[in-house]
Amino acid sequence: MNTVRFHELGVRRDGDEWIVGRVATGDFVAVPYEGMRAIRLLGEGMTAGDVQARLREETGTRLDVGRFVEALVSSGLVASVDGVATVSAPPPRPTFPWLRAGSMRWILTPALHTALGVLIAAAVLATAVRPDVIPGWEAFLWHPNGSLVLLGQLALSWALVFLHEMAHLCAARAAGVPGTIRFGTRLQFLVAQTDVSGIWLAERRIRLTVYLAGMALDAAVCAVCVLLTVAFGDQPLLSLLILTTLLSLGPQFLVFMRTDLYFVLQDLTGARNLYANGGAYARHLVKRLFRRATTDPLAKLPASERRSVRAYMILLATGTPACLAVFAAVSIPATVTLVRRSLTGFLAAPSPATALDAAVVIGIVVGFESLWITAWTRRHGARIRRAVARVIGRNARGPGAPAAFHPPPPG
Repeated sequence: MNTVRFHELGVRRDGDEWIVGRVATGDFVAVPYEGMRAIRLLGEGMTAGDVQARLREETGTRLDVGRFVEALVSSGLVASVDGVATVSAPPPRPTFPWLRAGSMRWILTPALHTALGVLIAAAVLATAVRPDVIPGWEAFLWHPNGSLVLLGQLALSWALVFLHEMAHLCAARAAGVPGTIRFGTRLQFLVAQTDVSGIWLAERRIRLTVYLAGMALDAAVCAVCVLLTVAFGDQPLLSLLILTTLLSLGPQFLVFMRTDLYFVLQDLTGARNLYANGGAYARHLVKRLFRRATTDPLAKLPASERRSVRAYMILLATGTPACLAVFAAVSIPATVTLVRRSLTGFLAAPSPATALDAAVVIGIVVGFESLWITAWTRRHGARIRRAVARVIGRNARGPGAPAAFHPPPPG
């Protein structure tokens, strides 16, 4: 190995380490001083052998630069080695690329954040004085026609979801991060989510602004509706907006599902991957419980990060099964009952209007579940296919047959 050429990289100091990566793709690694020094020397055109010798001379550290470069290649940070281009996924196409950082800068200004804080505080004060401005669940039933209520709620909810994700996207774009909006899943929930991985290189204030932008917009919409209700009295649309925004803010506190507040919590605790490390630690504890061989996955983490991961693991281990239990006990039976009643109503409808009402309900439920399956398969499909292939391969070989050998990945 002679020379290495990197993709365009950004760097941020993070305690005793450096965060290095590509804003365009969201690929990042954390490296100690020796790793950062090696990257800089390689970027200046030095060969791996020369860099290894220089590091030993400067720091006394024996760093295997060849394997270090292989790890950087697998992380997607290296463009070519010895003039040969590496294979890496192209950057994802940003959503709404016509949004420019310069035109979005105002989103990051303290003046806007202060104004939003004053607006939300005024709404909180108004509800303390006039708690009746928060409507009851009856506000959802704004029309006697069930399908019309369902379609209206669906349209309003997804409009607010779009605005929520646009707030994340515009805040990220203001910080120079591309950002991509797509559908995804969190446990049983279908969600829209904005990938802003490139924000890792920004300062903490900017990172937190991007993470909280969606919730801030939801809270601002709710606050405006509350103040308008105080000023002009109850209005069906205002009541519906208040309830819908409040219901969208609540799930953000379920941090065991990597919601917006999860990323805030992760950033404030200084942990780099609470979710993955928490899951790995939970599996480690289960293996210990059954006296299986295991290694503590937190052993190499700093003490403060270990404490954060252990605390988060408790949330993960209790919140996830509780959420799935509610889904199994409430959501599934309710959905099945709704579809069954709608099918019965459609087949035995006394009028075209009744049949249309039932068909709309069935179409919405089926469409929603189809989106969930598509998003879930896109996220987990490769893992499921690998697991199935292993099972099929094991069965084909028969008991006791040796497994195929695959060399370990570099680094």
